[in-house]
Amino acid sequence: MSGIREVPEGLVAWERISAHSHIRGLGLEGLKAKFIDDGMVGQTEAREAAGIVTRLIREGKFAGRAILMAGPPGTGKTAIAVAIAKELGKDVPFVPIAASEVYSAEMKKTEFLTQALRKSIGVRIHEVRKIYEGIVKELSIQKEPHPYNPYMQVPVGAIMKLATKDESKKLTMDQSFAMQIVQQGIETGDIVQIDADGGRITKLGKSKQAIEEKKVDLTAIEVLDIPPGPVMKEKEFVYTLTLHQLDVMNSRSGGSIFSLLFSSGGGREIDAEVRKEVDNAVRDMVQSKKAEIIPGVAFIDECSMLDVESFAFLNRALEQDLCPIIIFATNRGITTIRGTDIKSPHGMPLDLLDRLLIINTRPYNAEEIRKILEIRAKAEKIEIEEEALNLLTKIGVETSLRHAVQLMAPAKIIAENENLKVITKTHVERVNFLFADIKRSVSYLHEYEKQFLV
Repeated sequence: MSGIREVPEGLVAWERISAHSHIRGLGLEGLKAKFIDDGMVGQTEAREAAGIVTRLIREGKFAGRAILMAGPPGTGKTAIAVAIAKELGKDVPFVPIAASEVYSAEMKKTEFLTQALRKSIGVRIHEVRKIYEGIVKELSIQKEPHPYNPYMQVPVGAIMKLATKDESKKLTMDQSFAMQIVQQGIETGDIVQIDADGGRITKLGKSKQAIEEKKVDLTAIEVLDIPPGPVMKEKEFVYTLTLHQLDVMNSRSGGSIFSLLFSSGGGREIDAEVRKEVDNAVRDMVQSKKAEIIPGVAFIDECSMLDVESFAFLNRALEQDLCPIIIFATNRGITTIRGTDIKSPHGMPLDLLDRLLIINTRPYNAEEIRKILEIRAKAEKIEIEEEALNLLTKIGVETSLRHAVQLMAPAKIIAENENLKVITKTHVERVNFLFADIKRSVSYLHEYEKQFLV
């Protein structure tokens, strides 16, 4: 027997809490960092430095330069990079990569880096299209026998009467529109939008009037008011694509935005001529005020893993007109530049280091670790007792912040298994016993190594 149940508002089909999903910005007041704000805690000097960089970027005074985040693991380097992107705007692309990915990709190193940089540059396109919009008052589908099966009828055209609150129009349509009408199950009482230039018809929902006439209490279709104004109008559509998405669209025959959604073939190299055509087209759209360039953030973690060729490519890329904000991150001091015998600060060539503004991050203290744990608990919808939070803070100080954060989810599982909603100190002690930190793991194996030495 079928049943009906209420679903809480805001329920989504897929919800994933990422490591930095709680970050909304740098948490600055002017150029002064608040101790806690926008999901950020501590690292006030680094955040204030990032705030100055953000202002330079907004004022267009950061061309030809990049940022290096240098600090121990787990000190918020990625978090600050995410916050910079959030500060720059809603549609600003943020593309994180690990330097070691350059060698694992099935393409040339320079091609991989080019795609990463072009994914980090957005193009906000303003497109005005001729739109027919209104409620379907009358609908007639013309059908003919299928050319290969005379017993089957196929739509070959349609006549539709569309109306708004102010006027109505009768429209004749060809086979492509008729097929879309049948596929979407469009009928009288539906509110539709017809993109005449793009050749698409979209069912927006059902009119309130049609719902009332059918006396339906519940419906899965969105209920809408009949739109006002003329049936045919010019409507501006604003959408943001990256340069890489435009490259992919133009490298495919009949490239369109739908080819991005319904076609595979990612991970292949793109011809330089295609990119040149895209750049010229984007330049023309920008000059005619039909598009805006949105420089995003390309975040390259463990940058000391890049080799001298990759650094040379990125050094040259900083001089190009279309270049995103590049943020490097490292936890290395003096180390060898990969591909050479030269030792250098952070394993980077000196000519590239001269272009960088370096921001240092420091280890978190106990108070900061506690606040971050509270924020993460809230983001992951975890309730935790005071004693359990104190123990997690102690673990974070003795081991690392990341290890303390990682123990929260397993502790929640143990609590749920006991039909409890709140994590207690006992739960934290249990997961801390089950999951070793790096020091305990190394010490454990070191003891066993002694048994094999004669």
